[in-house]
Amino acid sequence: MSTVVQLRNLALGYRDLTLFRHLSMDIEAGTTLAVLGANGSGKSTFVKMLLGLMDPLQGNLDWPGGRPREIGYLAQMTEFDRRFPVRVRDIAAMGAWRGFGLRAGLDRDARDRMYAALDEVGVLDIADKPLHMLSGGQLQRALFARVIMQDAPLILLDEPFAAVDQNTEAHLLAIIRRWRDEGRAVVLVLHDLSSVLDHCSHALLLGRQVATHGPVSDVLTPTRLVAQGYLSESQAAWMFRGARSAVEDAHV
Repeated sequence: MSTVVQLRNLALGYRDLTLFRHLSMDIEAGTTLAVLGANGSGKSTFVKMLLGLMDPLQGNLDWPGGRPREIGYLAQMTEFDRRFPVRVRDIAAMGAWRGFGLRAGLDRDARDRMYAALDEVGVLDIADKPLHMLSGGQLQRALFARVIMQDAPLILLDEPFAAVDQNTEAHLLAIIRRWRDEGRAVVLVLHDLSSVLDHCSHALLLGRQVATHGPVSDVLTPTRLVAQGYLSESQAAWMFRGARSAVEDAHV
């Protein structure tokens, strides 16, 4: 696998608050990295650092192949102003702005890609619907279409399944799997531990000024989840009781 970005001896936080220190890791092409942690542990801050919106307190970000011309990004839905006077198709088209600028229109190829993206996420039939009339699931699908249009090697998704139903989540997960299979690196800020265990290859667990990373099975152990403040001992015992029973049954 090729490395998209290398993080070396990273400390992240603010002038009077360090969220974590000593993080060294590679984010590789073809992986899905889940970022988890309790509220205030630095999950969204980590994403903003990758976007270049804030600098680490110490350490370095290195881009072995050069910083990507485009980084796909889906912000938390609460950061999106639904009063903005645009249609579904306009949201998708925003993903190609770097290619055609603010004043020029989409060329034929870009229009074809836009309609294909809208179709893939399941909102082609409401392409002319204004933003303020969308449900939470429809808006998230439209925002996924915008990310598809960005065609980026690194994709950052901040709480991509918030306020969507299970059918929409399954649809969006299929798109994420396609991105992974195409060799893109996908970083997802998530709260739902079951989604991480089922769909992500790697995890970054933030909590109590500690950052732990690696394959999901190595990072998301009951002991570590409790130690870094993500779960209480009782929550961890309940969450992992099925896995423990499966191991016990295998040795009967």
